[in-house]
Amino acid sequence: MNSKNYKIVSLYSFFPFQENLIFDLKNKLLEIENGNDLSGLLIFASEGINGTICAEKNVIDIVINLFDKYIDNRNLNIKVNFSKNKVFKKLKIKIKKEIVTMGVDEIYPPQDNGTYVDTANWNKLIKNRNTLVIDTRNHYEVSVGTFKNSINPNTRNFSEFPNWIDDHLGSHIENKESTNIAMFCTGGIRCEKATSLLKKRGYKNIYHLKGGILQYLDDIPKEENLFEGECYVFDKRVALDHSLEKGSYSICHACGMPVSIQDQKRTEYRKGIQCHLCIDQFSDDDRKRFEERQKQLDSLKKG
Repeated sequence: MNSKNYKIVSLYSFFPFQENLIFDLKNKLLEIENGNDLSGLLIFASEGINGTICAEKNVIDIVINLFDKYIDNRNLNIKVNFSKNKVFKKLKIKIKKEIVTMGVDEIYPPQDNGTYVDTANWNKLIKNRNTLVIDTRNHYEVSVGTFKNSINPNTRNFSEFPNWIDDHLGSHIENKESTNIAMFCTGGIRCEKATSLLKKRGYKNIYHLKGGILQYLDDIPKEENLFEGECYVFDKRVALDHSLEKGSYSICHACGMPVSIQDQKRTEYRKGIQCHLCIDQFSDDDRKRFEERQKQLDSLKKG
């Protein structure tokens, strides 16, 4: 591990974040970025912090110490892995209404959420025949990998999840009193917020995977691992395998969807121009533009 130059930290924390402090923290982080090779994507909102940062260990330590001063010693729900290469181009900080957009008023997980299940007890819960397992991520993330027999709500983004709950969850539950509902996501934030929504809708026996898939893959030995495929991540690595190393997927630079090694062998695939998922999405003019962009990228690599 020590031979790798970059430490990658995914984190989130729900806490009351005042607007003046949001801008204060943003400015301090941009100062750290300058000359310290700090990159990542962070989202700040009045409900807290969410995101991933990438830098050398000493820079990460500085940033985490800075965060601790703002979150008043609350849990940052940190997940760590390493890379020889930067996984973001630069540091982006977005200020939004929510740190993960659900679009439902009066949802604040610290006040009322489901029961955390740590990685050591997750397998037992999802093997229970009275447990309904729900993947709270987007459809393209689920297509890369998920837990066996979990339900895919087939959402394009997390703000569609509440409608899926209202329209479809009831049909999956035979007995509301005895059915466990176990939810998971990449790092824990979406499933945590989803448990708050379900409690607000009157559901009981609600659980979520503490630390998400990333923590599970880090903790659970391969021979006991029930996660199938790879875990999609929102950075240059695209997906991580069971060892939390860069997996076999890349991104279609036309539509932004993940494509596997097998997908790249399909006749529809043209690097940087189209894949089987977007073959009917773009005009000929778009494709000419994509083709020119790819030529420029290829010439830069050769240079």
